[in-house]
Amino acid sequence: MQGTSLPGDAGSDSARHRDDLAPRLAVVITAVVLVGYFCVAVTYVVDARPSGRALDAALLMLALLPVLAALLGLQLTHSFPGLAPRLSGARHWTLGLQALLTFLPFAVFKHAWLGMPGFLAGSSLLVLPPPLSWVAFAAIMGCTDVLLFQVGFGWGEVAYTTVSTALTGLVVFGLSRLSGLVAEVSRSRAELARLAVAQERLRFARDLHDLLGYSLSTITLKCELVHRLVPPENSRAQQELAEILQTSRQALADVRAVASGYRMMSLSAEAGTAKSMLAAVGISTTAEVDCGELPDLVDTVLASVLREGLTNVLRHSNAEHCTIEARRTDRTVLLTLTNDGVGKPSTILRADSADRSDGGSGIGNLKVRLENLGGRLRAGVRDDGRFELRAELELPVDSAPEGRERGSEDEYGPAVTA
Repeated sequence: MQGTSLPGDAGSDSARHRDDLAPRLAVVITAVVLVGYFCVAVTYVVDARPSGRALDAALLMLALLPVLAALLGLQLTHSFPGLAPRLSGARHWTLGLQALLTFLPFAVFKHAWLGMPGFLAGSSLLVLPPPLSWVAFAAIMGCTDVLLFQVGFGWGEVAYTTVSTALTGLVVFGLSRLSGLVAEVSRSRAELARLAVAQERLRFARDLHDLLGYSLSTITLKCELVHRLVPPENSRAQQELAEILQTSRQALADVRAVASGYRMMSLSAEAGTAKSMLAAVGISTTAEVDCGELPDLVDTVLASVLREGLTNVLRHSNAEHCTIEARRTDRTVLLTLTNDGVGKPSTILRADSADRSDGGSGIGNLKVRLENLGGRLRAGVRDDGRFELRAELELPVDSAPEGRERGSEDEYGPAVTA
């Protein structure tokens, strides 16, 4: 039911907050670890500042600050793409910029810049697709080793630094991927919870419809029959029966309003139900439905037209014979409901459109729903004196039936009530 809170909705906000906490915490932990690794790499640069005048060293370090800030920003952008979604299409360019900022300062700081290639190696695994990412990872290791030999490192120092750089890159890659997996698992849990709630709502709608819908429909029809049989002179009995009818109709409308938000309808099933209900009140009925499988939305709307037409046969006519026909020709579906009673088509249509123009139920609402699908709904007395309700609808080109799922009121329209 639209806009109605379920009993479990009271704690939904707190539950959503708990679900959001895990991915946020993973992002915070990953960011703290990355910044910590970066600060360790910066300490190497600070401890190995160039010798010479203090003023020159200070100016050099001051000029280096934008480079360090840019490297940290690029790394966080690669680890958390959501921080800068506008750069998602230029990640290869940002990776190239990080490579330049990683290797060019080696010319000045030499071995003091050893902590930076590890971050570049991690970014290559994050940005590039495999196996290209692992080729780039190995190339970064090789370039780093060449630079270390150039600054005078021996084999032992180069081996140690290579392992350290590789571990840094793998830690950066692993933590960044882990935070993304935590967010994905959290989204999957939320989706599973939503599907579980939808399934429970569908089960509730089916039980409500099966247990109460048909019983209330039978009570309403029996009251209609008794209302016809009571002599008009007995005004008190007529009045009491009218009140019972009104109450039963309202109860049936409430049940359908709850169930129709989650439950689809079938034209063939509705035709079978209509035939048995009409037979119960002494109306001879012929039903012929040959439409094959229809799209869910079309099937539901046509079934709603048949149900409302049946209600109007009982409420506004004195029929003895009724015919239900539904045929499909190519992409055109035609549904007709005819009876030999005294129909009042204009009164029905005007009453429904005037009194229920705010999106309620009835023939007027069904007429609007059919027109929204490109169909037409007409009601009137034919030349042979029989009243006919006629619904015609063109199926879309892609009219394959979909799975029966819960529909919203915005998609299928308001509930049809008796």
